[in-house]
Amino acid sequence: MIKQILHDHIIEALDKLKYVHDKDFTVEIPNNTEFGDYSTNAAMVLSKTNKMAPKDMATALIKELKKNKNFKKIEIAGPGFINFFLAPGFYHQVAWDIYEQDLEFGKSEHGKEEKILLEFVSANPTGPLNIVSARAAAFGDTLYRIMKYVGYAPAREFYINDAGNQVDILAESLELRLREIQGEKIGDFPYEAYHGEYVKQLAQKLNSTEGVRIFMMTEKDRIDHLKEFALSELLEMQRSSLEKFGVVFEGWVSEKTLRMEGVVEEVLSYLTEADCTYEKDDAIWFCSTKYGDDKDRVLMKSDGSITYFVPDLAYHLTKIQRGYTQLIDIFGPDHHGYVPRLKAAFKALNYDDNMLEIIFLQQVNLFESGERVKMSKRAGKIVTMDDLVSVVGKDAARYFFIARKANAHLNFDLELALKRNNENPVYYCQYAHARICSILKKAKKDKLMPKAFKADMMTKLTKPEELAIIQKIADLPEMLVAIADYREPHRLANYVEELAAMLHKYYAKYQISNPKSKDISQARLLLIDAVRKIFVISFELMGISTPEKM
Repeated sequence: MIKQILHDHIIEALDKLKYVHDKDFTVEIPNNTEFGDYSTNAAMVLSKTNKMAPKDMATALIKELKKNKNFKKIEIAGPGFINFFLAPGFYHQVAWDIYEQDLEFGKSEHGKEEKILLEFVSANPTGPLNIVSARAAAFGDTLYRIMKYVGYAPAREFYINDAGNQVDILAESLELRLREIQGEKIGDFPYEAYHGEYVKQLAQKLNSTEGVRIFMMTEKDRIDHLKEFALSELLEMQRSSLEKFGVVFEGWVSEKTLRMEGVVEEVLSYLTEADCTYEKDDAIWFCSTKYGDDKDRVLMKSDGSITYFVPDLAYHLTKIQRGYTQLIDIFGPDHHGYVPRLKAAFKALNYDDNMLEIIFLQQVNLFESGERVKMSKRAGKIVTMDDLVSVVGKDAARYFFIARKANAHLNFDLELALKRNNENPVYYCQYAHARICSILKKAKKDKLMPKAFKADMMTKLTKPEELAIIQKIADLPEMLVAIADYREPHRLANYVEELAAMLHKYYAKYQISNPKSKDISQARLLLIDAVRKIFVISFELMGISTPEKM
């Protein structure tokens, strides 16, 4: 907010001085407060275009900018940087604007309603969602919320891989467990089968409703029935887990349905018509090396079956056909080889491959009592999303997953997530909000709260910590735009933690509600209520609750 205001002031000064500003410049907060509240490289960036020395241009800009009452002092630094020291009145006006905008603060039309499709989680429907899927869910959903808040038109989609070999193995695993229930001795359960307890539970449910009738079917009908039952049950389980985690998808797209609709055959035809396929060893290949891939890819094997790449490409083409101009896929670290072949196919079919963006989330390691918890889906040793949420709660789980960069490994410490003290970052942040609510409630009881806050109350806020808090909350709009554009939700978690630290330190140093200083008390109550609104907005964007008592 403040950065944008200062940027606009500089543009206005440049126009009045008839200087060309054909390049963008930055307005930043210096690391050292001695160099001002904000600084700009405008003169450094634009001096060459205007055929001036940077210092001369900076001097002229400062002379013009000093006419603006928002600046207390402006200085030249180094070869031509400009440092701004803002007037307290400017901070007061900014804080009042934030307060008045209430829970709409930071909303914008930056995204211009661009249609963006976020695909994330998309776990195989062969078991409950695990903690890797939970990280993808928290990251993808938070990015969706922020993008929507700043004016994009995003949608969330889950791709159901319900037509591959893994579904056949699931049906076979279910049949073996069903035979066990009915008294048949199976012996050693096959290594490649799914060993999880959930398969036994599915078998028990199916046995209670259909029993031996399953084995009166032909083998083909039985396998099809087992697949349909297992997929339906597990997909509903995944949907329920996601909803409890605060994630609701607008779209669920089935690979099986795409195949039935003939979309896969269409893709093969498109690639053939584009003259980018050839036959070799009785198989059909895509010459993807012509378009930047490291090797050509098989589309159809010699036995007539297609590779998984074909339906994946077909699915992505449906996204474009539905009008989305940016496709963002959020995957785990084992999908890196996926990118070159898909981008190659986009180029071959004359689509802009820049439409496709892949974000890779690094591995999640769960730690308990200092020891890493080993997981294996096939062996049945998994920590599900539901398990995690039932232990640490939705808020802690989402916060911990959001707080790390996508490209950073995440070590999830169960003990830390369960702590009810300032060591736990989500507790620390939520407690800041609860503390504000408690202060406001007590002030109301003590009759220190005005009937309505007024802008002139802000003039009593003169302490450096108060102006620093205003500066911090004013950062929200620009930060949300940057998060949306650079796909970095972790910045919001870090921001909230920094704001919470400022609030806790301010509370420890100053008496906010003091009957002997009513005017100052009301100004400080107004300030912390503005901070409270920032917490509410930020927590909502992260999918985290805002408790008023802790």
